[in-house]
Amino acid sequence: QFTDMLGTIKSVEVPVSRIDDVLNERIMFDGSSIEGFVRIKEADMYLAPDLDTFLILPLESTNYGKVARFICDVKLPNGQYFTGDPRSNLKRILKEMNDIGIKDLNIGLEPEFYLFKQDEKGRPILEFSDEGSYFDLAPIDGSENCRHDIVLELEKLGFDVEASHHEVGPGQNEINFRFSNALAACDNVQTFKQIVKQVALRHGLHASFMPKPVAGFPGNGMHVNCSLTDFEDNNLFYDKDTSNQLSKLCLQWISGILKHARNMTALTNPTVNSFKRLVPGYEAPCYVCWSDANRSSMIRIPAVRGNKTRTEMRNVDCSANPYLAIAAILSAGLDGIKNNIEIVEPVYDNIFEYTRDEREERGILNLPENLKDAVKELKSSELMKKTLGNHIFNKYVIAKELELD
Repeated sequence: QFTDMLGTIKSVEVPVSRIDDVLNERIMFDGSSIEGFVRIKEADMYLAPDLDTFLILPLESTNYGKVARFICDVKLPNGQYFTGDPRSNLKRILKEMNDIGIKDLNIGLEPEFYLFKQDEKGRPILEFSDEGSYFDLAPIDGSENCRHDIVLELEKLGFDVEASHHEVGPGQNEINFRFSNALAACDNVQTFKQIVKQVALRHGLHASFMPKPVAGFPGNGMHVNCSLTDFEDNNLFYDKDTSNQLSKLCLQWISGILKHARNMTALTNPTVNSFKRLVPGYEAPCYVCWSDANRSSMIRIPAVRGNKTRTEMRNVDCSANPYLAIAAILSAGLDGIKNNIEIVEPVYDNIFEYTRDEREERGILNLPENLKDAVKELKSSELMKKTLGNHIFNKYVIAKELELD
């Protein structure tokens, strides 16, 4: 398996008799047919498996034998990593982080999804799987059995599931699994989406990660919890001697992300539908600010401290390519740390209650209000161009402008 520029999982299946070819990076595919990859004249590409990602897939195994997967990086015929591969690109940004003395970016993702019923032909219809709401139990929570089965399948694959529950919308669910390093977290969320959709189908349901599938109901977010650790595994965001127990490095990280928030919205919220979620009146944030108290801000600091001190970025949604979104967030945070930028002060009020004039008075910007504005902000950013590299940056802008048209 590998992931294309827009976040779609691609795969090629081979029999076990070709395992030597797999391990020696001799499985080839046509890169000219993959979104955001290469032109016809430079089509041949090779898959380099990451051995740490080997998994037996129970849902795809049959009486005839087991199916396993590797997640792969993409290489050129000369053996070099392909600069248009989102996963390899994230590894490049992670190395920049290591080079300034930071060992790990730990990521905990919170993807939300709706379950819809299907018609007699198996097509999804606009009818929720239940009429439940936040933390409801069966029988009001009619998705409970499906959600239980998703958790069981995830645990078979080694996921450490921390909690699962009904979300605010009818038929809306959230399953949280333990944080991991940035690369593994992106791999995990791709696997997670696959499992959710496969199990939902077995229950006669359609799982949708669409940011705003139905107007008037809460949208699907994918909150991104981040912390940085040094090479002794100390949490670099925690400082017991400050009033809020947040380190200066943490405040620089937050300030860097806020500085570049508008520039990277086309990566964290990449579809036309994404901006139907980022509207006032729901829990999704619309404004560029942070707080350790309220949920109307783009970045929230959960109450726990010590090794669990983290920042929660609340605007990201599940349509994002996780490898590109995390690369952008990391680059923005590192920019704040490396350049010792001016610390942005927290906001404690409910920002939704401010007038536009009051927000402007306090220097609180809006997130872009549509994909057109978000792409314009992306194109203006030298940091995002450097983060994505020329190949992905140019191809991504073209793809998003085509989507707008």
